[in-house]
Amino acid sequence: KISFINEIANLCERVGADVRDVRMGIGSDRRIGYEFIYPGVGYGGSCFPKDVKALINTAREIGYAPQLLTAVDEVNNRQKQVVADKIISHFEARGGIAGKTLALWGLAFKANTDDTREAASLVIIERLTAQGMRVVCYDPVAGENVRKALKDNGLVTIVDSQYEALEMGDGADALAVVTEWNQFRNPDFQRIKKSLSNPVLFDGRNLYSPTMMSELGITYYSIGRIDPV
Repeated sequence: KISFINEIANLCERVGADVRDVRMGIGSDRRIGYEFIYPGVGYGGSCFPKDVKALINTAREIGYAPQLLTAVDEVNNRQKQVVADKIISHFEARGGIAGKTLALWGLAFKANTDDTREAASLVIIERLTAQGMRVVCYDPVAGENVRKALKDNGLVTIVDSQYEALEMGDGADALAVVTEWNQFRNPDFQRIKKSLSNPVLFDGRNLYSPTMMSELGITYYSIGRIDPV
């Protein structure tokens, strides 16, 4: 269900549809429901990725080609790149991402855990820093895990406040929200706008209203929605 709704979200962006409308229609069928059909940055953690891969390997060992399971895994791996793709694309006409700074909120693979195994945040950080972007990260509980995991990456800084991530140095060039922690749902948007050198926000969890972001003058990208950038 997670990979399916992410695939639908990517399709929506390309045809000018809004995944929120599609989700309402799909979920209204009680045989499907609304659980696990929230588009985002893909699933992570210790269970879903491992179990899907284990089923794929078991199938292949007995000579069966598990096409659906393979697609679920491939879609999820690709979805972890979507936020990084949007960031790179946005800055392509602005001199590229090398030398730029990204404030990143959320490192855990989901809210209310310190687990960063198979987390999309790590994929995003690795992709962006490989191209010379500095990433200043904040997570309420998972920061120490990532600090240890990425201690050799000189372009990554872990801070102790979500607003410190925005305000370090001369201010970040953009903000990306990757984990749906409650404290990220209603931030101080005026402070965000003031702190960023150019107010641009990449929302990997669809936490905010595109209309409100437009009214605030924040360039906004989300998942599966046509945003008024």
